[in-house]
Amino acid sequence: MKITDVRTVLLTGPSSNDPYIQEARLRRSAAFIEIVTDGPHVGIGETYAGYFCPEAVPAIVDFFKPILVGQTVEDIPTLWERMYRCGNFWCRVGLGVIVINGIEAALWDLKGKLLGLPVHALLGGSKFERLPCYATGGPSNYPKERLAKKMDYYLSLGFRGLKVGAGSRTPEGKYVGRTPAEAADFEADKLAFMRRHVGPDVWLMMDGHMGNHSLFTWTVEIAIAVAKAVEPYHLFFLEEPLHYTDPWGYAELCRATSTPIAGGECLTAAYEWRVFTEQDSFDIGQPDASFTGGLGEFLRVAAMLEQRGRKIATHAWGAGASLMQNIHAGFAAPNTCMLEVPPAYAGLHADMIDGGLVIRDGYVLPPERPGLGVVLTDEIKRRYPFVPGSGEFTSVPGKLLAP
Repeated sequence: MKITDVRTVLLTGPSSNDPYIQEARLRRSAAFIEIVTDGPHVGIGETYAGYFCPEAVPAIVDFFKPILVGQTVEDIPTLWERMYRCGNFWCRVGLGVIVINGIEAALWDLKGKLLGLPVHALLGGSKFERLPCYATGGPSNYPKERLAKKMDYYLSLGFRGLKVGAGSRTPEGKYVGRTPAEAADFEADKLAFMRRHVGPDVWLMMDGHMGNHSLFTWTVEIAIAVAKAVEPYHLFFLEEPLHYTDPWGYAELCRATSTPIAGGECLTAAYEWRVFTEQDSFDIGQPDASFTGGLGEFLRVAAMLEQRGRKIATHAWGAGASLMQNIHAGFAAPNTCMLEVPPAYAGLHADMIDGGLVIRDGYVLPPERPGLGVVLTDEIKRRYPFVPGSGEFTSVPGKLLAP
């Protein structure tokens, strides 16, 4: 079996079937990479760059394509290394290595299909019989009666954990506290309400989304005030309470509170992760196996965190292949403590995964299907034609994001 082509497939579909997430985002774009061979199998991978800047992906895939054509999947780490070195000046971190991630995932999927094995078996085998997962819930939909219905909805789907954003979102607009006292009071009041509503046994998480605000992000003082204020409500973690340009602030925050601090979804390559890991900037790291740089790079990041006594919780807000890449990598890493799962996911998840993701009693079971366990048929491609400009970005003057 030899690789004959490497191509990009851009698609656009509904963001979610979750009515609470739909209040914030109606559609998603996605970029998939297909590894075509002279045999019957096609490898499928996804780069999370397709959610943000899909139009940029095909040219980068084409840049790396000559490295792969004519090769086999016998030695995927070597192929990854060749791509990474070829783009040495511009893909040590950032978009280049993010796109390499999707190509490498497609290589693993292809190898798994050829050998009849799930990808986690190729990555050293599953370290767990099952892993807990949570429903990633986007914003905190307000008023509180709406937030209560949102929590009930996720629990009715079988989840035993859920995550909502800092601040609140109503039909009238969004709110986030802008001073230490204001933010701490609001978040403590919200978490007290949530804990009373779901009881002591549900895993609760909160996402600061502070890597996604262009006009205002919490300072270290605000983040510390919030983290300390919510300590009584036993969050599983507080995610991304600071911007990713401040690893030193993250380290200070971790030292200041007993609330576990999580982050890393925006970090790429072990090179960038090392800056944060060696300062103990996170209690729980959140590598994304469609963004960090590859499944192999994901495991290198997990190993760095494990050496510091830290856990990982996968980040997964791409489409179906992205989710499954994170499921396989999460099972292969020995320090995984939680998996992120989009609840009530729509077609670019459901149609591609096609029943291959099994969740029982709030826990994910190791995937059993060969490869990543995803499909990308001609019918799926026809059903979700790409809409230019459908990537998500942070609105700024002159460039505003449509729903």
